[in-house]
Amino acid sequence: MKILVLGIGNVMFSDEGVGVHLCRLVEQKYAFKSSEHTVDFVDGGTLAERLTPILAQYDYAIIFDCVSANGGEVGDVYFFDFEDVPNSITWQGSAHEVEMLQTLTMMDLVGDRPKTKVIGIIPEVVNITTFELTPPVREGSKLMEKTFLNHMRELGFEIELKEPDLSIQSVANLACQRDHNDSSL
Repeated sequence: MKILVLGIGNVMFSDEGVGVHLCRLVEQKYAFKSSEHTVDFVDGGTLAERLTPILAQYDYAIIFDCVSANGGEVGDVYFFDFEDVPNSITWQGSAHEVEMLQTLTMMDLVGDRPKTKVIGIIPEVVNITTFELTPPVREGSKLMEKTFLNHMRELGFEIELKEPDLSIQSVANLACQRDHNDSSL
């Protein structure tokens, strides 16, 4: 099975970028080995519908993103199948969430959406320009990471820890440096 791990979010707006940062974190921190599956990691940013041709190439997708949920608190983590979204999930936290929902729904209409799992977290700050994640989201991202690793093991992957000291905030800080260096070219 060809698996895509897709990080969604805008890294310029604090917690809004948690999906992208977590995608980069697990790709750098771990090695994933399987005799029957492959895995690719993609920073999807806020591209939404432009990700359709990428998503369509895969059999299975795991999406890291922010979510909104009735009755939820900042830092709460949700793991669900896109075909069975919990009633509490509202998809109203930011424009890109709604666009990603619409993209996946459109892919359903033409039959090319891969089986999709979502690991989402309720953000606190999504409209202030900073690479700093809030404490509840940094803490919640640890559960997102653990949930992801457990699911990858369920899919048959062996997981090797490569960078034990890597944290989500250090990955976010590197994104800041990368973006700053890219803008100065």
